[in-house]
Amino acid sequence: MGISIWQLLIILAIVLVLFGAKRLKNLGGDLGGAIKGFRHAMKEEDQPKGDEGKLEDQASGRVIDGEVTSKEHDKV
Repeated sequence: MGISIWQLLIILAIVLVLFGAKRLKNLGGDLGGAIKGFRHAMKEEDQPKGDEGKLEDQASGRVIDGEVTSKEHDKV
């Protein structure tokens, strides 16, 4: 009860008539660029960032990972 190849070809023909080949080409290029940007961002996120945002405790040699918060947020 799936979609046959003929039904897919008919749907493709209707889409081409409605939108035109040029618009679909631009849409495909934009979608491909978005996917490429997403993959690039995910790959950058997986790589270690180095020593950003970490302080080293000189006495014990431990690395302290912290977060900067607003001073107004701490006031009650």
